Amino acid sequence: MSDDEADPELLELLRQHIHGKPNISAEAETGVLEGTEYVYDNSIDVAVDMRACKNAAAIIHAQMQSKGFSTASWAEHELHPKSKDEPTVAFIFTMDLLNFSFWSLKPEDERFAINYKDKNWTGYWSLVAALQRALEEGIPITDPHYWQSEDECNLESLRHVFRSCTEEEMPLLEERLKCLREAGQVLYEKYSCSVTTLVEAADGSAAELVNMLARDFDCFRDEHKFENRRKPVRLLKRAQIFVADVWACFNGEDWGEFRDIDKITMFADYRVPQILSTLGCIGYSPPLQAMVSKGDIIESGTSYELQLRACSIWCVELLRREINRAHPEAKMNAILIDFFLYDTMKQLEADGKETMPHHRTRSIWY
Repeated sequence: MSDDEADPELLELLRQHIHGKPNISAEAETGVLEGTEYVYDNSIDVAVDMRACKNAAAIIHAQMQSKGFSTASWAEHELHPKSKDEPTVAFIFTMDLLNFSFWSLKPEDERFAINYKDKNWTGYWSLVAALQRALEEGIPITDPHYWQSEDECNLESLRHVFRSCTEEEMPLLEERLKCLREAGQVLYEKYSCSVTTLVEAADGSAAELVNMLARDFDCFRDEHKFENRRKPVRLLKRAQIFVADVWACFNGEDWGEFRDIDKITMFADYRVPQILSTLGCIGYSPPLQAMVSKGDIIESGTSYELQLRACSIWCVELLRREINRAHPEAKMNAILIDFFLYDTMKQLEADGKETMPHHRTRSIWY
């Protein structure tokens, strides 16, 4: 076709547009990588070490191979649900709706903990244990109808559901109630009070489901202003981890089947930045390093905190790219890397081998 000839495809698109019938079906994008790369490019307090990332990628891949780490690893934990049904999807949604802020300044034996089946569980696992215990006690804690009932679901009932075997109460209990109440209302108004209806509305797109959560639920809208950037930086930790948990639980099938699961990034919390720092993949400026080392509170939404979270997402993206470059057959995604790094960091903590603390931020986002 010469320069003087009209492009028939372009003409057809123009014709559709003029007649008000555009036939363009663009795949959804979450915008998380776009925003986090911007923070990385403009960060002065968190840096990524490329050589350390390359070395870490090789170590991570080798260890994941030796341990047979895969989506099946998710369901292997004794507390995660084993059935592949609608109640499990509702359980995961409830779990990730409330999956935030479990750290404590108290000694290990005094911190908030849930006793379930003769074991004490702390951190994220305290939440999962409490939900399992509540269901066994006949409390419909994963039912959106229950969340909407002010008579049944209130601060007093949540104190019972999340009752600790220590003196310390679960952090941010009032905020957790607000999350349940809001989610129940949104599910009722938009999704027939059903989590599976919500998942099905995304039509098999992981990115679209993340966007729906961020659009319709205030408590999933984990996005923040960073310096002079006009668009907010989207981190979307809990929205993304819900999609990832459903994908892992159902092993990429049924409600866990997403054609674009690789668009999900690492889940920006405080454990993965901790192990990335331990591996030398990221480093902090002296003022930030001092705050983290002393356990000072870093407020949610501040430049320090956004740099920590965003640069961690970008760092894991670089790890993913390096693993796939060196091992194309691996088809690695950020979800599995995140799960592996989180589990590894928790094991180091359990073994008393932490070399530095995690940063301290109290918020509903993680």
